[in-house]
Amino acid sequence: MFHRRFLLFLSLDIFIVLSPVARADWLCFHGPRRDNLSSDTGLAGSWPEGGPPLLWTASDIGHGYSSVAIADGRIFTAGMIDKQTYVTALDWAGRQLWQRLNGQSWEAGERQPWAVPYSGSRGTPTVDGDTVYHLSELGRLTAFDVATGQERWHLGLLETFKAEPPEYGYSESVLILGDVLFCCPAGDAGYAAALDKATGRTRWANTDVKDPAGNGSFVAAEIGGVGQFVALSATRVLAFAVEDGRLLWEYPFANDRENNAADAIVKDGLVYASSGYGGGSVLLRPRRQADDTFIVEQVWRTDLLDNHHGGVILVDGHLYGAGHEARGWFCLDFSTGAQRWQSNGKGALTYADGMLYCCEEKGTLSLVRATPKQWDAAGSFQLPRGGSGLYWAHPVVFGGRLYVRHSDRLFAYDIRGAQP
Repeated sequence: MFHRRFLLFLSLDIFIVLSPVARADWLCFHGPRRDNLSSDTGLAGSWPEGGPPLLWTASDIGHGYSSVAIADGRIFTAGMIDKQTYVTALDWAGRQLWQRLNGQSWEAGERQPWAVPYSGSRGTPTVDGDTVYHLSELGRLTAFDVATGQERWHLGLLETFKAEPPEYGYSESVLILGDVLFCCPAGDAGYAAALDKATGRTRWANTDVKDPAGNGSFVAAEIGGVGQFVALSATRVLAFAVEDGRLLWEYPFANDRENNAADAIVKDGLVYASSGYGGGSVLLRPRRQADDTFIVEQVWRTDLLDNHHGGVILVDGHLYGAGHEARGWFCLDFSTGAQRWQSNGKGALTYADGMLYCCEEKGTLSLVRATPKQWDAAGSFQLPRGGSGLYWAHPVVFGGRLYVRHSDRLFAYDIRGAQP
């Protein structure tokens, strides 16, 4: 009975997550379909010198790299304050509605001196109805009331699933389908897990996989008629069955640092993955066999577009993103892996209304036409600073606004086109 109810929820929600025509609030990291493609239209096709108008700046959100989730006129993010992790809710004008503690930050543990500059929040909150969920760097998974911030339940992933903290702390933004929350504790008592979203109770946990944790998030897909979650561990591309968590297929994919951070992209039964530090890019074709097992074919592999953690976007058959170190921004053909263009820079990006919003890690924000012909910029400006560190938070376009975070500040820009 559980499986039937669960699969019904799954079929409905996978449509919501993956349908190209579905529109919803920006409920989680990379949006409702987790493809980082905004549904906004009517946006400015170019920017004046100095960039678009700054609507407001929100401060006191804590230091970190978490992006934003947006629902019902509320904006949610997370940050580190005094070595503690906090979730913050803002209204549409950037005013703080509430701020709640979610345990110790990654910096509170024992860290090597070279790693301390990378302290700060990682995971982006996920909103589902009247609840917002957040996973802290040290594995405290908490459900908060959207309106008040009151804690409904919390779960320690390290204790529950016998896990060790990942090298840089948990970076995952949890995924909700129906009444189930999916996460990746990467512990001996559960590498991947499904939880009851109302209580945190475990529904299933995969104990077969023993890989070190990756730094990305689950992406939901249907491949070969089977609902599954695709994720990158530190060393492999993995796919788990939504129904019971069994490992459906895997493919070795790692860099020299064993530090995979970019989320997978699934399109038409194909799975794209990218890895920094020279790991490059790979396109895979998992095939379901008559006995319901999967085999995996490598379609192509290249050392280009070795994405560090700024993400890769698929638009009209082409991949856009930045390589690691000084390799630059790339456009690759999705079907072949062939390079279409390369430009200087490195950072995170998002997409809306035919344009790429490219946030270079030193703070230059560029508006670039999403075309495979060339890097075609239609404006750029230097972002303000919000504290220390690089501009690593992923930008978001929603409701005619561009949201960009640096450290302790969130900036909201008006990017609408000319109004009649």
